[in-house]
Amino acid sequence: MTSAPQFSAVPLYTAEHAADPQRSFARLREQGPVGLAEIDAGVLVWVITDYRAALDLFHDQTGLWTKDTRGWMQHVPADSPVMPMLQWRPSLFFADGQEHAHLRRVITDSFALLDPRHVRDTTLRHADTLLAEFSHAGRADLVNQYARRLPLMVLNSLFGMPDAAAAQLIGAVEAMTSTDLTRKAQGEQSLGAYLSALYQTKADQRGNDLTSWFIDHPNGLSPEEVTNQVLITQGAAWETLAGLIANTAARILSDDRYRGTLTTGSLPIPHAIDDVLWNDPPLAMYSLHRPNRSVHFHGRDIEQGQPVFVSYAAINTCPYTGQTSEGFRSDRKAHLAFAAGPHECPAQSIALVVAIAAIERLTATLPDIELAVPAEQLAHRPDPIYRVLTALPCRFTPLTPAPSTPPRPASTEPRRPAAGRLPASARPR
Repeated sequence: MTSAPQFSAVPLYTAEHAADPQRSFARLREQGPVGLAEIDAGVLVWVITDYRAALDLFHDQTGLWTKDTRGWMQHVPADSPVMPMLQWRPSLFFADGQEHAHLRRVITDSFALLDPRHVRDTTLRHADTLLAEFSHAGRADLVNQYARRLPLMVLNSLFGMPDAAAAQLIGAVEAMTSTDLTRKAQGEQSLGAYLSALYQTKADQRGNDLTSWFIDHPNGLSPEEVTNQVLITQGAAWETLAGLIANTAARILSDDRYRGTLTTGSLPIPHAIDDVLWNDPPLAMYSLHRPNRSVHFHGRDIEQGQPVFVSYAAINTCPYTGQTSEGFRSDRKAHLAFAAGPHECPAQSIALVVAIAAIERLTATLPDIELAVPAEQLAHRPDPIYRVLTALPCRFTPLTPAPSTPPRPASTEPRRPAAGRLPASARPR
């Protein structure tokens, strides 16, 4: 930022913030609906913590705001942990206007072709694979053994790769999150090879999968555009889904309302997911916008090009708006964990199918699963963007391994809708 800040920036990347984010949000709210924050050492941004201010940004149609980060990236160190989420790519995340609509239509039309039943079946199949790896042990870390692996296995299938390729995808992503620069570079190279193989496989022979539908969409994406839409979709879905599964599992295992008896009953899993999306959303902050000119926005003078983020976690728990899940004073779906407006998450319904199936299979397979440590000892990764548990240690009655049987052949081909073709909105006219 070029002008001297009027307030002390609130650090959102420290262990203190990870341990008590609501304290950080309270400090930001002292500055008004838009506060000054630090997302890495020396990286200053504006953060919206007010529900109404967030909606005004999401639904602005004046052309004031841009999602393009290229005019600001020089202020972020190349090795900053937040760089992967901010680095410009030719994808819908960083596009505006007609370009954004052009790319988004490919995503929305393609995801509309996914049969939720197939997505659920795929999730259950991969969940069974992971549960079989540790259900006999009596103990597990549900973050690293389940929540972070399952979404990548599902995404690998939905984008049209055989199950065996999931190991490369998981290995690449795990390496890329390493603090070891050599391992991180190897992960980036491995992911590049995976994406190249994925595109070439589907370019040579189409299937009933997201990659093929991206390629065949009448909007006519280039190979680079297809690859970048795959990359950005998988990247956004993986960390968010992993966090949603882990945070929901933690909530269910630490709240007696979700472990009812025959007489009291229990709250359903979708209720737990709604609670998480309101109060502990895995994508805690994003929706980066920059004004094309200096603007006075909700009491704050924001210079041209300065970054403005929306804290979904802060706006959902803002005490001044009445938008809260507590006491059912508002529509439980009114949270903004998936953003809103033209840049609202285009795959949220599919994400919920995966998360619900993952938790249902976990609790059905291990009905007496419980936390192995007190809930207050669970720790979150210091991260301004994501709300991610570092581990979720649990214990349960070990299951006796089932006799070995030949594996049931599994198709990676999602079911198409009855028409078996792109929806009418996507067909050439």
